[in-house]
Amino acid sequence: MALANILIYSLLLMVYIVTVTGNFLIIGLVTSSQQLHFPMYYFLSHLSLSDILLITNIVPQMLKVILEEGATIPLASCIIQFFINGASASTECFLLTVMSYDRYLAICNPLHYSSIMGTRLCNTLAILCWMLGFMLLLIVTWLVCELHLCGPNVIDHFFCEFDPLLELSCSDTSIVEIAVFVLTIPILLFPFVFVLLTYVYISLTILRIPSTTGKQKAFSTCSSHLAVVCVYYGTLIAKYMVPSRGHLQTLNKVLSILCTVLTPLFNPIIYSLRNREMRAALRKFIWMVIGRKQFQSNVKRTNCTSVM
Repeated sequence: MALANILIYSLLLMVYIVTVTGNFLIIGLVTSSQQLHFPMYYFLSHLSLSDILLITNIVPQMLKVILEEGATIPLASCIIQFFINGASASTECFLLTVMSYDRYLAICNPLHYSSIMGTRLCNTLAILCWMLGFMLLLIVTWLVCELHLCGPNVIDHFFCEFDPLLELSCSDTSIVEIAVFVLTIPILLFPFVFVLLTYVYISLTILRIPSTTGKQKAFSTCSSHLAVVCVYYGTLIAKYMVPSRGHLQTLNKVLSILCTVLTPLFNPIIYSLRNREMRAALRKFIWMVIGRKQFQSNVKRTNCTSVM
């Protein structure tokens, strides 16, 4: 294996380990820490779960492709990978939309926030995000399965994506392409417009706050989510603006990797660095682990002394 491939393989493996560990840490902190039992962090834990699913579905296969300089994948596995990739990415779009609605209520309608964003509504919204993400992609996957794939059976990509799969088809793909175009409206366009509108209202509300301290405090509650939205939609828009065929195909591959690998990495980093409550919960968890180790060490030392 060439030196460049070894470097890419090592970097990708490190990114994967850090991403999965960071997102599992967020889920663990939200579940165990009482100070994080709020709707925003509840949706964040679902976002982390979606990121784990997204990157785990893609990176192991990418590592195999790099290690073997090309790899064989059964058609059924390829279709499943395409489905999980699209479903988890769609779920993430819906979760970011729900999180923006949560921030809108917290800043623009704080007096009714607790009564509106209760446990039942949070659970319902989270379930709807997952159901919509998987059901809408199930339609596309079913249409892709109906295509007659006759080859060549070589995908010029790191993983099974929509356009590389269409290139394998000998049948008419217009129905599938129209279906995907139509489904991008509820999956991408509506959530993006909704998030944009909520932040317009949030910005107007923050500007009406008289004190500078109040403005900073209000903005800090949504800055982490805004940063994640900018990273996610920025890479997504850039990917779909670049043609997947022709001389820009290599750039499209790079953007696909950014969407599926780096975006899940940024989420725990942004929320751990920019969010005060998350940093406090992480410090408390670290001190608890250190204190437990010191306690166990003292117990062992005491046992050894008593034996002597």
